[in-house]
Amino acid sequence: MFHLLAIGNSFSEDATYYLHQIGEAAGIPNQVVNLHIGGCSLECHWRNMESNAREYQFQHNGVKTERYLSVRDALRETRWDAIVTQQASHDSGWQDTYEPFLSLMLDELRREAPEAKMYLHETWAYEADSTHPNFMRYHRDQQEMFCRVRDAYRAMADKHGLPLIPSGEMLQRLRATPYFADGKRAVCRDGFHVHYLYGRYALGCMWAKTLWGVTLEGNAYVPGTPFLPFEEADGGLILAIQRLADAMA
Repeated sequence: MFHLLAIGNSFSEDATYYLHQIGEAAGIPNQVVNLHIGGCSLECHWRNMESNAREYQFQHNGVKTERYLSVRDALRETRWDAIVTQQASHDSGWQDTYEPFLSLMLDELRREAPEAKMYLHETWAYEADSTHPNFMRYHRDQQEMFCRVRDAYRAMADKHGLPLIPSGEMLQRLRATPYFADGKRAVCRDGFHVHYLYGRYALGCMWAKTLWGVTLEGNAYVPGTPFLPFEEADGGLILAIQRLADAMA
């Protein structure tokens, strides 16, 4: 059983929503836990770790629960194989927002979970027409945001010797495919959180490829949500996502 802990916010919630099912379909028994506080930055995570704040919603295999606990509580619940963290999306393109908080977090995580492999999750650029109030920090330019976010995460990953889950690059490549060229689809549902079906599925595939090295093309799990049943989904797009994730290995 592979035990994964994400310390994040709504972006890690999107990324882990289908991950458990994708892994199971690939023959990887797994438990996926996301510790969720909306909009939580690395500074926020570190201050919560310092104070042992029990403010994180425990999300298990993509399902929200009524449990709230601290990072320390979660670290001591089981032996984690991998721990993933990230910067808040609006700060992700600004390297000076990562430190000293990322260093402090990693030191604590390694003390509490010495056997776990640490990862950084690269967040993504907003839609070109996003109304997110912090998009102005990137001059409301999607390409500028993508480049700044990519460069910041790569710099931090290199500094700390961490593997990077390239979700931001995955989604930017997805935007360049014919499925999005006509403007009838958008990767994001509200300008910054990803689409409930194919956005979340793309992130899950990217995480599965990075964490487990599995082949995604032909994966038997097909996503669907109460908001968008599978019969409304585009099977060609699902296959394109699988192939894109496989190509990014």
